Amino acid sequence: MMKRLFRGFCNRICQLLALYAPGASSLRVWLHRLRGVQIGQDVFIGTSAIIETKYPQLVSIGSNVTIGIRCVVVIIEDDVFIGPGCIILQNVRIGAGAVVTAGTVVSRDIPPKALVRGNPAESVAICGLPLTEDTLYKDFVLNLRPLPKKDVK
Repeated sequence: MMKRLFRGFCNRICQLLALYAPGASSLRVWLHRLRGVQIGQDVFIGTSAIIETKYPQLVSIGSNVTIGIRCVVVIIEDDVFIGPGCIILQNVRIGAGAVVTAGTVVSRDIPPKALVRGNPAESVAICGLPLTEDTLYKDFVLNLRPLPKKDVK
């Protein structure tokens, strides 16, 4: 009982420190790993990003992932970009190479290489290149393939 209580206390302290600590690619990542979050290489975690509070060991974040400020996340595969202010609900997987635009609410799985936006999230394009630190924005935009618009009635 005491061991579980101590572990929960340490988890909360690391989580609070990670919310505002400097080092989006270093200290914040390290603090979340210390909590039990599985995190790949070259990950950026923005200020105030909330990563599962009670069961951090259930969270998996791939490599080359960018998580914008004030996001809530769970399972994210490699080469994913999540814009600021996104909410990703529990039991949702973001596929490799996907882009979630700012303020999007994701309530269901996002396929690989999809560009999604809105509330609820809606696929609007297919990404030919992942939007990572090494990708020029111009190249990313040139490799987007828009999806046909849905009929509005």
